Amino acid sequence: MALIECRALTRKYTRGETIITPLDGLDLDVEAGDFLALMGPSGSGKTTLLNLIAGIDRASAGTLRIGGIEIGTLSRGRLADWRSEAVGYIFQLYNLVPVLTAYENIELPLLLHPLSRRQRHEKVATALALVGIADRSDHYPRQLSGGQEQRVAIARAIVTDPGILVADEPTGDLDGASAAAIMDLLKQLNSELGKTIIMVTHDPKSADHARRTLHLEKGRLIEQTTVAAR
Repeated sequence: MALIECRALTRKYTRGETIITPLDGLDLDVEAGDFLALMGPSGSGKTTLLNLIAGIDRASAGTLRIGGIEIGTLSRGRLADWRSEAVGYIFQLYNLVPVLTAYENIELPLLLHPLSRRQRHEKVATALALVGIADRSDHYPRQLSGGQEQRVAIARAIVTDPGILVADEPTGDLDGASAAAIMDLLKQLNSELGKTIIMVTHDPKSADHARRTLHLEKGRLIEQTTVAAR
């Protein structure tokens, strides 16, 4: 059984009198430990699929099963609990709290868990070390480069040790060198820690780091590319 199973997954919403269908009957399996890149034009359903997998949005039809749990059947409270345990989200624009230090931003997700201050400190320290910015823990976002901010965002996403990481254009706001460094980090999290990663990107160089690339158009899968060897 795949870790993530999408069957006839559909998302619709209305804009005025118009029905918009960003995702239209998608079938997809993602195995544990996969690194999947989602590509396609704007409006093709990439971020919609990401948000459904992350439990941020709900499907209009079809089923989404993750780790044997049918996400669409969970109550709002149970879905929030599941999301805090199972998924880490990496945003293009980092979404860091500007008045908090790097350490405090990373610690935020842990405040939802019954952990002691010492336990939180140990987890934050581990996450900081993994992303290579332990020496920036007391810096505020405005004192960091874009690449360093994204490392803080990645540390925040992994600090609860989720099995799944979803990333929405994680290199979209970075220069070439910083983007390459972030993709190397994601590749390391996948290959060495076994994180399952689903990443939206418009950058072919970033997609080359993934094991598979899916191309979406108008909410449907139109092409799949698999990397034979890495």
